[in-house]
Amino acid sequence: MDYGEINKKTLDDLRGIVDQGRVLIADEISEDYSHDEFSLKDISSMPMVVVKPESTEEVSEILRLAHEQRIPVTPRGGGTGLCGGCVPVHGGILLSLESMNKIEETDTDNMTITCQAGVRLSELYAESGKTGLFFPPHPGDESAMIGGLISTNAGGARAVKYGVVRNFVRELEFVLAGGEVIRTGGKMNKNSSGYSLLNLIIGSEGTLGVVTRATIALMTPPGVTQTIIAPFKTAREAIGAVPEIMNSGVIPMALELLERGSISVLETYLNLKWPCNEGEFFLMAIDDGRDQTEIDRSIEKIAEVCTSHGSLDIIVADSPARQREVLHMRSMLYESIKPLTVETLDVSLPRSELTGHIERVLELSEEFDIWVPTYGHAADGNLHSHITKARFVGGNPVVLDEDEWKPPYEKVRDEIHKDALERGGVVSGEHGIGFIKKNYLRSFLGDKQIELMKGIKKAFDPHFVINPGKIFDV
Repeated sequence: MDYGEINKKTLDDLRGIVDQGRVLIADEISEDYSHDEFSLKDISSMPMVVVKPESTEEVSEILRLAHEQRIPVTPRGGGTGLCGGCVPVHGGILLSLESMNKIEETDTDNMTITCQAGVRLSELYAESGKTGLFFPPHPGDESAMIGGLISTNAGGARAVKYGVVRNFVRELEFVLAGGEVIRTGGKMNKNSSGYSLLNLIIGSEGTLGVVTRATIALMTPPGVTQTIIAPFKTAREAIGAVPEIMNSGVIPMALELLERGSISVLETYLNLKWPCNEGEFFLMAIDDGRDQTEIDRSIEKIAEVCTSHGSLDIIVADSPARQREVLHMRSMLYESIKPLTVETLDVSLPRSELTGHIERVLELSEEFDIWVPTYGHAADGNLHSHITKARFVGGNPVVLDEDEWKPPYEKVRDEIHKDALERGGVVSGEHGIGFIKKNYLRSFLGDKQIELMKGIKKAFDPHFVINPGKIFDV
């Protein structure tokens, strides 16, 4: 695809759309705009210009200009992605939505909140909490922005009970490549009115249009929550308990699988102690309910199932402070491993295939002598294997030289995805494709699905100017 150049006239036109101080060029552009949270910096690519609109109207004018001049535009939210989704691989304009950060309305009658795309997740939690409501999904990094969470259909630990971001988006405003503003959906819960453009935009990673505003459903918060941890000797024992828990009539808010090696790194990183010394794998269950009596019954069921599957102990976080500490440790797990990580994978599998997949990852780790800690959302089958630049020796990771970790990296990566494919999984459960994972997408979806997706892309963006180079090549 041949793209147009950004010249002085284009810059003048951009400065005519937004204030001059919100158009950055050359040395004014921070390196932060060249990458996301993917660990290898060789994915970095600098844009020619960064533009920071403050309104949908400004986004519309910028996209109309880019469409006319065939200039690639890369939308960017908080930059917290892990697949290069907001990296401007073709240079051009980086459209940063950070200044579109207004919460416009909290509607308690309809239990919704309406905000611009640049509102951060932490701000959404705080604002909804003021009205006694809450936003159930917790995709992870609370500095992520709403537009990015919608564009990747973010998930997180609470998805097993409450669903992913898609389940809570009621209305969207987005801008097409030619500058047309589309509003789809509404505050209603049911809508069978033609094709769902709303659901097509959710998860499209900014390739079909730029999300500028969203109306999101809220819920009443649970009255009580409780957290327990069950340690097991093996992954097979731990995961074996998951289907029975889910069939017991209890649907926990979260049911997480963790492993000893990454917990050891976490303890050092936070200078905190994990609640149990026994076990190599752990199930961490969080349940919520109306009152303590309801919670006690649910927790007792989960504990009984875990014990019947070989749990070495049942640890109850029996105070709010202890629960907060355990949850904090879980939420910081990725950050603790991040300095050692080359890539974090995101396969999603049927629950029945989790044990076999994890055992295959352990085989690959041993075969290639590289540490690949694997943990994730056990109840919904979404696992995160960290391919690291370390090997685990004597209970601690030992960092390897590049010539030691780089050769096995691609091989381990390929084999993990191959195993996920053979088990009926998908390449991404919640992180998206970006450009890091697009080479795997065709093997998982097949030629026809990719061609249909390309047809949809062309219908929305005929000159391929919005976030080109992501999900698939055109």
